[in-house]
Amino acid sequence: MAKEMQQDQVTRAARRAVLIDGIPVSTLGVVALALGSSPDQSAVQKGWWIATTTVFTLAIAWVLLRAFRRADEYLRRVQLESMAIAFAAVLVGLQVATLLDAAGIIRLQQLAQLILIGGVALWLLIADLRTRLHR
Repeated sequence: MAKEMQQDQVTRAARRAVLIDGIPVSTLGVVALALGSSPDQSAVQKGWWIATTTVFTLAIAWVLLRAFRRADEYLRRVQLESMAIAFAAVLVGLQVATLLDAAGIIRLQQLAQLILIGGVALWLLIADLRTRLHR
């Protein structure tokens, strides 16, 4: 019982650390999205958008690396399996969207971002449910 409580506290601490690391990164992502949403951008605006998006991508990689280093073997396995499932779902979704685009039913531009965001949400959902239900 004491070991289970200690493991729950370790899991909570790891989630809290990822949340603390992830809040500034999420804010940076919103800024990058806002900078890139203007259809008519000058060269300076495009430069800022590219720089912000690059920093955002590197920050995501940094948060994930820190989370993997903090995790124990079981949590690493859960995360990697969750990523694999989400990656497969994104690939299937993009393939279906490409076929729908080729058939002229819907434009790929409209679905690509939603499919990628849905893949990340699926990854986080699967990882969260697996850590909550299988401990």
